[in-house]
Amino acid sequence: MYKTVVTDYLPKAKEMAQVVEEKANEMEEKGYELVNVSIMPSAKAILIFRQK
Repeated sequence: MYKTVVTDYLPKAKEMAQVVEEKANEMEEKGYELVNVSIMPSAKAILIFRQK
């Protein structure tokens, strides 16, 4: 089972990295592992998780 999460608008790389890390840790606690991260031109990130 896969789950996709889209972040809010984050124009600064440092802020985006922090949010991606926090979301990855949160989803890890729920039994998901991060499979892929795509950064869009709209300054949003798409995170794809797979259930362990």
